[in-house]
Amino acid sequence: MRVLLIGSGGREHALAMAMRKSPRLTALFAAPGNPGIAALAECVALDAADHAAISEFCRNQHIDLVVIGPEVPLVAGLVDGLVAQGIACFGPTKAAAQLEGSKGFTKRICDAAGLPTAAYQAFDRLAPAMDALARLGAPLVVKADGLAAGKGVVVAETVAEAEAALQNIFMAPGARVVLEEKLEGEEVSFFALCDGRNALYFGSAQDHKRVGEGDTGPNTGGMGAYAPAPRMTPDLVEEVMARIIRPTLAEMNRRGTPFAGMLFAGLMLTTDGPKLIEFNTRFGDPETQVLLPLLQDDLLSLLDASAHASLPAHSPALRGGVALTIVVAAKGYPASPKHGGIIEGLEAAVALPGVIITQAGTGLKDGHLVATGGRVLNITALGATYEEAATRAYAALTTVTYADGIWRRDIGWRVRGMSPAREAL
Repeated sequence: MRVLLIGSGGREHALAMAMRKSPRLTALFAAPGNPGIAALAECVALDAADHAAISEFCRNQHIDLVVIGPEVPLVAGLVDGLVAQGIACFGPTKAAAQLEGSKGFTKRICDAAGLPTAAYQAFDRLAPAMDALARLGAPLVVKADGLAAGKGVVVAETVAEAEAALQNIFMAPGARVVLEEKLEGEEVSFFALCDGRNALYFGSAQDHKRVGEGDTGPNTGGMGAYAPAPRMTPDLVEEVMARIIRPTLAEMNRRGTPFAGMLFAGLMLTTDGPKLIEFNTRFGDPETQVLLPLLQDDLLSLLDASAHASLPAHSPALRGGVALTIVVAAKGYPASPKHGGIIEGLEAAVALPGVIITQAGTGLKDGHLVATGGRVLNITALGATYEEAATRAYAALTTVTYADGIWRRDIGWRVRGMSPAREAL
């Protein structure tokens, strides 16, 4: 198969690594890719927003499957245009991608399908939202309705925090917001591979959204993750599939907008059972970096089956053990990351047992690997236990030289029996 991968981050580097293992792969292109992906694929200078150029490239290169990593091209309808020209895509249509593109849309799906979720109210003007906040009080969760790269959620412990979040969101023209009750429990990332009508459990992970140790500071796109989530027993997996995933697919079909691709459910495991926090409509980042190293089956065949509505009957096989990843970000992330810092020592890191390095915000300058984004590297390690995986990942990190790098030292604290504020290694 000839495959075009859309994206340039750590998620896409992990996808490229996994697809490269497939005996069905004959050519892999990436647009735009990054220096790490360039070792696995031919990187091409295509803009994901230029749908016509991508279509032309696919026709000229006889692409069999387009795999779309980021959410923005999905919400913008890249799949629709390609499929209309007979080009198979892994990912949902524009209408189905509203499950990620609009928090309000997802809440309406929750209402229609009876999904367990937080109580909420949606607003498109500041004044009514402020009035509701005065009635509801705090704590509560303030969510910008559209895409926000994992940073559009404020868990407000005080009314003042919520007011500031609302004012910030409504500074943008056409802004909409969802106010939600704050759910209590343990968060889990749950992944289901879908083909429009059928869904297969793909795995679970837990990530660390806050930038600072002890789960402090602003939300980010994710500072680290581990898989599998130990709370996700077979019984709980089936409960999530039965109460959240399958009803969502049924409701999307009822609306004439079937969902195909990766349905990523952010869950809160409450005392009343699992509840939906939000949906994403693609592989997670950095969850993909810990999910795919555990996959035993052929990823490319699974993505192709999703695109052609022909998923197998059984969920993908996963290897034993666990994976843990540390995100190395640039100083100033998430607000104002510092770019241009030189990165060295990756070769020594990947030479260590069980270590995998994926590049996210990287580029080349004067022959040097440099930071170009907020999240720069993922240091991933496999192990028999979470402690072993963490030990390997943090040991690998000591071989990397990047003066502007920041990272959390407590990744996996919950499953490692640590205090979240204690330094890991």
